Amino acid sequence: MASTDGRNRKPGLAGSRVRGRLGHAQGGAGPGMKLGRAVLGLLPLAPLVVQAVEPISLGLALAGVLTGCIYPRLYCLFTECCGQKRSLSREVLQKDLDSKLFGQHLAKKVILNGVSGFISNPKPKKPLTLSLHGWTGTGKNFVSKIIAENIYEGGLNSDYVHLFVATLHFPHASNVTLYKDQLQLWIRGNVSACARSIFIFDEMDKMHAGLIDAIKPFLDYYDNLDGVSYQKAIFIFLSNAGAERITDVALEFWRSGKQREEIQLRDMEHALSVSAFNNKNSGFWHSSLIDRNLIDYFVPFLPLEYKHLKMCIRVEMQSRGYEVDEDIVTRVAEEMTFFPKEERVFSDKGCKTVYTKLDYYYDD
Repeated sequence: MASTDGRNRKPGLAGSRVRGRLGHAQGGAGPGMKLGRAVLGLLPLAPLVVQAVEPISLGLALAGVLTGCIYPRLYCLFTECCGQKRSLSREVLQKDLDSKLFGQHLAKKVILNGVSGFISNPKPKKPLTLSLHGWTGTGKNFVSKIIAENIYEGGLNSDYVHLFVATLHFPHASNVTLYKDQLQLWIRGNVSACARSIFIFDEMDKMHAGLIDAIKPFLDYYDNLDGVSYQKAIFIFLSNAGAERITDVALEFWRSGKQREEIQLRDMEHALSVSAFNNKNSGFWHSSLIDRNLIDYFVPFLPLEYKHLKMCIRVEMQSRGYEVDEDIVTRVAEEMTFFPKEERVFSDKGCKTVYTKLDYYYDD
């Protein structure tokens, strides 16, 4: 529901932080306020430079910094700006994916080519839409975090990255009509403030059917809608829908003695879209987003094997500043549970609980 002051409230969060049309937080310090505080903090230094700078010039410079109009580059030194990283580095993105994401050759290729290609295109025809599918712990949330960090310094905490969790922000089926209105207002307001906004929708498999269709106009091939262009925005959907099909394909390859790296996107992309479209428990059930081919990539995340868990454990050890202890790596990996029951090929929780299990061995 729109607030009385014309700003948009995030769906389902009537009492939470609010970012309106200008991307500010209600009740908190917006970019201008943060910058003002920073500049005020410099004022005690003014006597040191006043002899070298004419008073009028100094006043104009400070005004320019405060407004971000005369000196926009200097303004962005004090506060986060829309599209602050002037260009996404394909090499840095690839390095992040290679060093942090394991067992997902398909996801790595699609994300690297899809995201870097979209960002480098000065005039995209439509927003980039990615639908990430797979079991819990396979890396879907982690990839959305990597994408956000490669576009904005603040990553998921950036004012221009917006995360929606179905069970938190859209809990009641009886309020779907209200949620649709709120969602449209929220997206319109934030894209008006920053064309390169990122919207992440988690738990799509738990979202009420029909709700996500509210954003269909924003994902279509329009130059603008009511004066707002959505063509540079990014929409990422995370879902467990289709995970069974992904597992079936991976298991077929394993049983036939083939390497998982031989699996091609064409082996499952169509099956994923059909599975999501026909799953009554999915937010994409009979969705116009799929029917109108508005999802650019259906990205499968394969179930992880024992060797991939050990990779996750090693990286987590290093991130905590510990030397890699292979004995502990093995012990943590062997505590995990695997499926199918007889063959024990894939971890049923991926790398999700690796981090808490590692705490047991480093409890001070």
